[in-house]
Amino acid sequence: MNKVGESESQEVARDVLDEFKLFYSVFKQIPSEAKVAFEHRDHAESLRLSNRRIQLYSISIREFSEKVKRQHAELASDEARWDQVETAYQSMVVGDYSADLAMAYLHSIRRKIYQGEWRVADYAFYRNKYETDQGVAEQLNRYVIDTTMETAPLIEILNQENFTINYEDIQRDAELLAERARRNLDLDRRLGQGTMTLEMFKAGFYRNRGAYLVGRISFDDVKYRPFIIALLNGDNGLYVDALITSSTYAHNMFSSTLANFHVTNAHYHELCRFLRSIMPMRPLGLHYSTIGYNHLGKVAVMNELEGEREVLDQVMETAPGTPGTVAMGFCMPDSAYVLKVIRDTPTSGYKWGKFDGVQSVLRKYTKVHEINRTDSMLDSMLFYNLRLDADWFDAGLMEQLLEYASESIHRDGEALVFKYLIVQRKLTPLPVYLKNATQKQAETAMVNLGYCIKNNAAGNIFNRDLDARNYGVTSYLKVYLFDYDALEELTDVKVRTNTDRIEGEEDIPDWYFEDGVVFLPEELTTGLCLPHRDLRRLFSDQHWILHTTGYWESIQKDLQEGKVPSVAVYPDTEKLTAEP
Repeated sequence: MNKVGESESQEVARDVLDEFKLFYSVFKQIPSEAKVAFEHRDHAESLRLSNRRIQLYSISIREFSEKVKRQHAELASDEARWDQVETAYQSMVVGDYSADLAMAYLHSIRRKIYQGEWRVADYAFYRNKYETDQGVAEQLNRYVIDTTMETAPLIEILNQENFTINYEDIQRDAELLAERARRNLDLDRRLGQGTMTLEMFKAGFYRNRGAYLVGRISFDDVKYRPFIIALLNGDNGLYVDALITSSTYAHNMFSSTLANFHVTNAHYHELCRFLRSIMPMRPLGLHYSTIGYNHLGKVAVMNELEGEREVLDQVMETAPGTPGTVAMGFCMPDSAYVLKVIRDTPTSGYKWGKFDGVQSVLRKYTKVHEINRTDSMLDSMLFYNLRLDADWFDAGLMEQLLEYASESIHRDGEALVFKYLIVQRKLTPLPVYLKNATQKQAETAMVNLGYCIKNNAAGNIFNRDLDARNYGVTSYLKVYLFDYDALEELTDVKVRTNTDRIEGEEDIPDWYFEDGVVFLPEELTTGLCLPHRDLRRLFSDQHWILHTTGYWESIQKDLQEGKVPSVAVYPDTEKLTAEP
């Protein structure tokens, strides 16, 4: 490249870096704004900030890419020249803490301009020097407890975020925390045998109506348990609502089925390593996504899939459960993830008339990614223009993908190139789970299915395909919706009933002629297509309110009035007011 070209590459590299810094400064500021929203009890603002933060990256990439195309037309038409931009840019960010995020930003710009492929090799740098125990330790406040749990360190912890509002009664809350910690952790016995270390991450975690102070405890400096303090802001000030010391409950709280946390500490590598120490069953990529670093989450997930491929020595096969009429799911049998593509046309079992195309389904997956998922819907990662080696796939599966999703997948030599790829955490489809569950497990799953449907409604989500095959079960017996091709906004659904019709009346009901989506609550249990009569009866008894028009209409009214739903993210048993 001549000197003019070199000058241009330096100029573009500086412009990209300036744009990245602008994006990242706004991105890092949002958690502080979320803290203010919590202090002001502005729940609607909290949701708005979550939506803004998720969209910030893609908006920045799109707008800056268009700017490059306008101002550097020759560069934008010759991808080979971009290598010089990348070389110049890399020299500018080397050594920066956020160099991995800055480089990911550059690669996104490149793909947007040239419509290029997502290449795993571009992100090999994502593991870096900050992912160390020492790096984590520098972000922790550490307390050594050798005889009994006193209130003094707990008061210090409660004040670590320097809130602008007071606690209702901080001494009372500290005493309740100390008592609950003694009970949950059997401290009277264990402290007689040695010391306990309590470490709190130097940050506040904000989401929806709540704030959280997140830490860990250990008795041997190796095995960690969570120590999560849940705060609410009431009429009389702040108060501690719960203490979470269960790894199971921590996994649920940090699930990708909820909105991302806003965390007032930008040391994201150390934070994810810390979170993994108390939630080891959760893949690293999902920890990045949980704290809002969705793009680095995608990088980590793809690296994890590559690692699974090497360690498991397995190939992608059709996912367990009944094949979908719209989506095709596939995975390695022992993988933590399931991958999906959308069929060019649905199978003959499609229920909804005219199919609006692949893009309409992808928009629904994107919508779920951007909203508060209310602990009831799996998050999805969407990769675009992704190349995967053909030897990742079972031959039969590859043949089906190329035949039934040919508009989205093509073979290029020894690779499959995906126009898009949906990646989700793997669940066991509910009908598959029920086949092998004990009676108690099956009953718990059915009760939790009802809570899942209620939480969907609170998030303004209505799944018109209520078939149980669209729901999955975790190892903790939580039930989530994971298939989104039949989603509608609940506020757009027409809730009707036949229960007011006179017995023997043969006229066609008025709702039959209405346009749009019509829902008859009394038919909900039938729509689930559950084969076990006793489980259907249990579901109806436990969640009878779901069969009433009044319930659904009241939720619609709240949503239309802009009310933010309250979602339970930990059991009532963990509240400090709960009896042993």
